[in-house]
Amino acid sequence: MLKRKGLYKHCNSLLTFDRSIRKYKDVSNEKENFMAKKNILVAPSILSADFGHLAEESKKLEEAGADMIHIDIMDGHFVPNLTLGPKAVAAINKATKLFLDVHIMVYQPFEYVERLVESGADRITFHFEATEDVEDTLNFIRKCNCEAGLAFRPETSREFIPKYLDKCDLILLMTVSPGFGGQKFMHDVLEKVKFTRDWIDSKNIRKHGKVGSNSIPPFDIQVDGGVNLETAKLSIEAGANVLVAGTYLFQQPDMSLAIKHLKEVKI
Repeated sequence: MLKRKGLYKHCNSLLTFDRSIRKYKDVSNEKENFMAKKNILVAPSILSADFGHLAEESKKLEEAGADMIHIDIMDGHFVPNLTLGPKAVAAINKATKLFLDVHIMVYQPFEYVERLVESGADRITFHFEATEDVEDTLNFIRKCNCEAGLAFRPETSREFIPKYLDKCDLILLMTVSPGFGGQKFMHDVLEKVKFTRDWIDSKNIRKHGKVGSNSIPPFDIQVDGGVNLETAKLSIEAGANVLVAGTYLFQQPDMSLAIKHLKEVKI
């Protein structure tokens, strides 16, 4: 615990830096308020973009009407693949004003938090299965003035979810096995989405895990993997309100129109 106490102290010191130097984005700013007014949020996954032109791809997503950019980070251990890291997050951050939704598929996620916060992450979502220190990691992310999300693999029991609903800002339910793009949507996960939304509603848990009235925006449930118009409809019907889409969006001739259609899916 000594090491972790030191990290908490260091994270506090980071937040005293001049924001014009660090370009740290305050997640309570107008960007978040704009997002909160929307019913369905679309988060294009930059994993499907051209890695050689991340700045240009980020600007394209912003111009196309994306609500945020979903950035996957993998360590080659928790999942077999290796992908982007903090330097790529920083490069994307310089290129766009969009909310950066960073999903880390790594063991020991606690050790990544500071570097990602410094790089411009607005939300850091890590996997329940990747650490025994779930609450410590959620608390540390929030202490760094960053939103904290918790992800669950498709095979993980839904019974682990309720414990953390008032301790995080988002639940991510993977609808494919993490680590690879272009997989088919796992329909079995829809039952887990519905279970989570029903539990949230029964306990009146709202945005950011707050318990309160309906005047507070709804708690965010994100689905990631195999999302297209058909599976988006099913996911929204089950209770998801944040859609991560990669392969589907980047294959469309008109991304603006594709994002618009996802946001306007009728249920």
